[in-house]
Amino acid sequence: MENNNEFLEIESRIIKVLSEIYDPEIPVDIYALGLIYEVNVSEDSNVKVVMTLTAPNCPVADSLVAEVNEKVNEVEGVNKAEVELTFDPPWDKDMMSEEAQLELGFL
Repeated sequence: MENNNEFLEIESRIIKVLSEIYDPEIPVDIYALGLIYEVNVSEDSNVKVVMTLTAPNCPVADSLVAEVNEKVNEVEGVNKAEVELTFDPPWDKDMMSEEAQLELGFL
């Protein structure tokens, strides 16, 4: 299935871009932090990213969501991106990658 490969390539490019966006308060990218819950690419190459923040009252909430939206919309192959912010389930440090936990001294 050629389309399936195309979706996987777009998803891979999106994850690469998300891995280059950093939480301003933590020196780890938002993907490794576990802030990205879902990346869904539809048949018409529209993308929905479901993400959270480390805390509901995060002072950079608006700018971080806007940055994710802007960068995902710039990914080659993306028709239109939408970012949904959720706090269900609430983020906790166990959602971080092992590398991120090591870097922050949790392991």
